[in-house]
Amino acid sequence: MALTDRQIQNAKAVEKDLFLNDEHGLYLRARPSGNKTWLYRYKLDNKQKWLELGIYPSLSLSSARLEAQKAKAQRKLGEDPASTKKQLKILRITENARLKARISVAELFERWEKLELCNHKNKGVEIRRMFEKDVLPRIGDIPVEDVKKANISKIVDAILERGVDRTAKMILALMRQMFRFAQDRDIIEVDPTATIRKSKIGKPDMPRDRHLSEAEIQELHQKIPAANLNISTKAAIYIALSTGCRIGELLKAQWKDVDLESSTWQIPAENSKNGLAMTIFLSDFATEQFKLLQSLGQSALWCYPNRNEDSHVCEKTIAKQVYDRQLQADRKPMKNRSKHAKTLILSGGKWTPHDLRRTAATLMTALGVLPDIADKCLNHKDQKRMQRVYQLHNYEVEKKLAWKLLGERLDILTQSRLENVVIGKFGVAA
Repeated sequence: MALTDRQIQNAKAVEKDLFLNDEHGLYLRARPSGNKTWLYRYKLDNKQKWLELGIYPSLSLSSARLEAQKAKAQRKLGEDPASTKKQLKILRITENARLKARISVAELFERWEKLELCNHKNKGVEIRRMFEKDVLPRIGDIPVEDVKKANISKIVDAILERGVDRTAKMILALMRQMFRFAQDRDIIEVDPTATIRKSKIGKPDMPRDRHLSEAEIQELHQKIPAANLNISTKAAIYIALSTGCRIGELLKAQWKDVDLESSTWQIPAENSKNGLAMTIFLSDFATEQFKLLQSLGQSALWCYPNRNEDSHVCEKTIAKQVYDRQLQADRKPMKNRSKHAKTLILSGGKWTPHDLRRTAATLMTALGVLPDIADKCLNHKDQKRMQRVYQLHNYEVEKKLAWKLLGERLDILTQSRLENVVIGKFGVAA
């Protein structure tokens, strides 16, 4: 009978080794010391032989089954899996000799970045920043093979003490990727993060559902003048609210992708979080914001240029400005940050620029837009594979109407005083 993950986790040997059969020659050997090793049993010249496949949990159940299948295929070809593994190990000795010679974590990171992170969308720039802040100062000089679970736990605990649970989980996941990269290249045998469970770190992840009510949209509109925001930042808030775009997509936008005559904004695949290009049909409300932004004459290329005008601004620029203006009176702004604290605090509590995206979708559905159309306006990837393959209608007409309804409602909310707009049961005018 095939093994399950629960059986494997609960397997304990008391006085002698315990062997659990997963069928087809695959066994798990549990020792009194607590070590668990995957083995493949086969016969050669009428003699029983064992091939060690890997250590659990570094080698998962599914991966162990795959390795056993490979060994079985070798037997069918008349090969001895153990002999073949030994020969391959000898061939790798010369190639890996230098890497095994006390390579440091910092050197491993550089190699990982060069071979794998370079394929990431942003070339691993953000991952390097995170490692240089929290990982490399603590273990960068330590040889990779000397890194223990305790070293990893100290890094994670230090981040948790700052109250950023999500960052702690992200750092752990990234370190795990790096050490498994090292494992794959025989730089280390055991991944020091293997037994640390991400689910046990900090508080459970809860999906964020913060969105602004219509009353809060009006409240925000009334508070913006006193917040001392740049005109471009105000435009960013209203564009995000009226299009449902991601702030990062907006800050990386170029004027060549914005056509104010046809009121369209093309978001290229390289700027999209999910790698899907999309066209946003701008409402009159959104078009006016882009026109205001263009009138600033900051750059002929970038909608939101950096100081040198050779690229876009940092993707966290808007988030930092919004955060600064929601600090409580007893909190001092950081150096070189706005002193206009409390100016953007809303009655519904703390909000972020990304909440404007959720607000746009919520308001669309309240205006009668079908949820599926609202999702497409947010450029969400269809979760159902068959629909992605066979339903190829682009819904341009439906999306254009959705953005139009959203823009018209925002125009009402930002042009009228709060008491003059009647809020109905679903947040729209009664």
